[in-house]
Amino acid sequence: MLGQWHLIEPDLHDTYGIDVESGILRQRSWRWLQIRIGGLLCAETRLYRHFAPPPEDPKQRRRRR
Repeated sequence: MLGQWHLIEPDLHDTYGIDVESGILRQRSWRWLQIRIGGLLCAETRLYRHFAPPPEDPKQRRRRR
């Protein structure tokens, strides 16, 4: 997931107001960051959209039945 840092960094700023260039990450624990990144996956964020499954096409659903 950290390979998507280019999505995480702006999402941290937009969602939590965290500027990673401020040095805050050196002052906080890994757990602190992990919880916030997990939160990005539960909100409408770049990171969520990257990992979210594509919406199911209703036409394909009917074919499977």
